[in-house]
Amino acid sequence: MYAQVTSCGSFALEGFRVTVEADISGGLPAFEIVGLPDSAVKEAKDRVRSALKNNGFSWPVSRITVNLAPADIKKTGPVYDLPVLLAVLLASEQLPSGLPVESGFLGELALDGTVRSVTGVLPMAIAAAEHGVRVLFVPQDNAPEAAVVDGLTVIGVPSLSALLGHLSGTCLLPVQPRILFDAVELPAMPDFAEVHGQEEARRALEIAAAGFHNCLLVGPPGTGKSMLAKRLPSILPPMTESEAIETAKVYSVAGLLEKGTALSAIRPFRSPHHSVSPMGLSGGGSNPRPGEVSLSHNGVLFLDELPEFSRDALEILRQPMEDGTVTISRVAATATYPCRMMVIAAMNPCPCGFYGHPTKPCSCTPSAIDRYLQKISGPLLDRVDLHVEVPPVEYSALSSSSGGESSAEIRARVVAARELQLARYRGTGITCNAHLTPKLLRRFCKLTPAADQMMGNAFARLGLSARAYDRILKVSRTIADLAGCETIEAVHLSDLYDKACFYFLFAH
Repeated sequence: MYAQVTSCGSFALEGFRVTVEADISGGLPAFEIVGLPDSAVKEAKDRVRSALKNNGFSWPVSRITVNLAPADIKKTGPVYDLPVLLAVLLASEQLPSGLPVESGFLGELALDGTVRSVTGVLPMAIAAAEHGVRVLFVPQDNAPEAAVVDGLTVIGVPSLSALLGHLSGTCLLPVQPRILFDAVELPAMPDFAEVHGQEEARRALEIAAAGFHNCLLVGPPGTGKSMLAKRLPSILPPMTESEAIETAKVYSVAGLLEKGTALSAIRPFRSPHHSVSPMGLSGGGSNPRPGEVSLSHNGVLFLDELPEFSRDALEILRQPMEDGTVTISRVAATATYPCRMMVIAAMNPCPCGFYGHPTKPCSCTPSAIDRYLQKISGPLLDRVDLHVEVPPVEYSALSSSSGGESSAEIRARVVAARELQLARYRGTGITCNAHLTPKLLRRFCKLTPAADQMMGNAFARLGLSARAYDRILKVSRTIADLAGCETIEAVHLSDLYDKACFYFLFAH
């Protein structure tokens, strides 16, 4: 007998339809799975056999062939356990009720028939809806993420026995309610009000958050660099619905979505240890998985103690920071993941940390300082919009009973500036100033005559590069947005020129 069941697979962030075909014929008993299965898929036959027997069914004593079509795409993971079992039951005529029309099935089976969660359900659910599936049966823990997809009825399956009861009509499983995007309120986070002093660094991070600019914090130990960076999520604007879906797809493929969750308006904040490998940052593996740069998509990648990262790992960042995507090439396949992240880095000015300190002497030799700074290449620094000095905090600021502005106050300005950008760039595919293309840069970053003269003087005196010119325009555009101005004025450029915290303009 022959039977087929609809399922789905995924590669990188793309899902595809899979037809699971089962044929039971005469001959010596055997169970073969074909269609480019990996080891996890091949092992499905043992899980399927045990789950079937432990739920009161008999195993066909025949030759069983299961084909996963299309046969030219590699199938990975245990996601096909459930559809393979159903195909065997249909082919052996042990499931008289049949399957619902236009239905699909995903899930890993335990030996007792429990349906376990799998990774990549969101892109698979999107592919299922695009290929005509109207009812999708998924593991119960994965039901919320599948329910994000419009036009798809999602049913969470806790176990094989519960699914068979539903199919026979004796005990129907509940339909998972559609998950709608909601820009929820931020949970409790560290607040900028707890930071004493560092007004220029706070202002720099406000600008970085408003325009999604990369930022480097440089200062002695204990000046608050990490403290400032870890409070950045509290002032970031919420994600749009399209950004939330993109981020959820990355986390779904990586298996990092929390149980019972789907979309979140809160931007990711990743802080890998400096011992992370180049593959850990970019992603990789025989079946390419997303790395830290992709897990930071639409959020923040915080690199504390920047020079302690390996040179190879840091150089990996150059292309993703420029293009917003990372391509992982392997012999068997090539995967591309998005990585539009804001890189926030922190470092000491020298190995001992006290170079340029007003009271503590530096114990490093000039050659040691050179070796320390040379760990970070010029091309990488050239992709960082803001280089911010974080000096020691004065006692009067530390002992003050009141801190600076709260995160809520700063976030209100950041959100207002980002709304201006969303409205300005609607229809262009751009959502923030940091991602402006050269063509859009000339269109939307108009300088007043006084600002243009100031820019010309800076170029003549400091020999700035073309890339520096673009970065100045992007950051000035953000400062103008925070001020509610459509045209970039001289005062917005002087905000960069006059303050020592923005060294990048005139040092590179």
